[in-house]
Amino acid sequence: MNSAARRKLDMVATSAAIGSVCCWSIGPIFIKLLTGYVDLWTQNLLRYSVACLFWLPLLVFFVKTNRVDKSIWRKALVPAVLNIIMQCFWAGAFYHINPAFMNLLTKSAIIWITILSLLFFADERVLVKSPRFWLAMGFCLTGVIGVLYFKTDFTTAGTSTGVAMALAAAFLWGLYTVSARATFRNVDSRVGFAVVTVYTVAALLVLAIVFGNVGECLKMGVRPWVYVVVSGLTAIAFSHVLFYTALKRIGAMIPSLILLSTPFVILTISRLVFGETLTVLQWVFGMVLLSGAGLAVWSQQKLRADTK
Repeated sequence: MNSAARRKLDMVATSAAIGSVCCWSIGPIFIKLLTGYVDLWTQNLLRYSVACLFWLPLLVFFVKTNRVDKSIWRKALVPAVLNIIMQCFWAGAFYHINPAFMNLLTKSAIIWITILSLLFFADERVLVKSPRFWLAMGFCLTGVIGVLYFKTDFTTAGTSTGVAMALAAAFLWGLYTVSARATFRNVDSRVGFAVVTVYTVAALLVLAIVFGNVGECLKMGVRPWVYVVVSGLTAIAFSHVLFYTALKRIGAMIPSLILLSTPFVILTISRLVFGETLTVLQWVFGMVLLSGAGLAVWSQQKLRADTK
């Protein structure tokens, strides 16, 4: 492959990363809506069950046709365990703090992802030499802080419990992201996540039985079940597979930078759904944030040009 070809942007990875932003921007809205109907343990179980059932037929097909290495069940244990613990903190935080503030706190995961990626993935270390990458990180962090700081209820949004859970989820997300990249480097993204969902649902079922009240879901009407199905498909089934695809093709740091735009997207959706308004300063910092995401996409050129 010549140098010019390597410098082209990976449009599949870029589209996958942007798609994961769209899917994960929907999730927090529905998670918060479901807090009024079921406990966090039951909600986790229901939403992940939807994702598991969606990908299960494909997993069965791959297993029956011997297109899956049996070792994947052993290798997937680490990302699955991290995902299970992270999901408990992630969903639990929404019972204490609002979605926008929650997303701001969890974006601190970029710090852990950057550190771990530089330590474990030699192909991503070339980004250290890229001014575009560091400029992108600066823009993204400035933008995400500005968007949330100038939200009118920012200072009253959190509790110590919610903040602690959100920060724990961010750290675990960093570990999960890096472990998923290492584990599923040569595995179909759909199959890799399907295996993770099997383990995750099994664990969440036990947790829901022990700590939750699963029977609450039988009392839910049609609307909350729609929330469960839509969020399970978009914010879990589709988003993780899209993210895995981006991880495989361009590493962990660039997709994670692009994901920093989710709080701004969430606020925009909230404006349409709940009538929340964005201040002028929020729009300004939102544009800074999106510019940073764009620079992160552009910094792929450095990654692809220096990767042999």
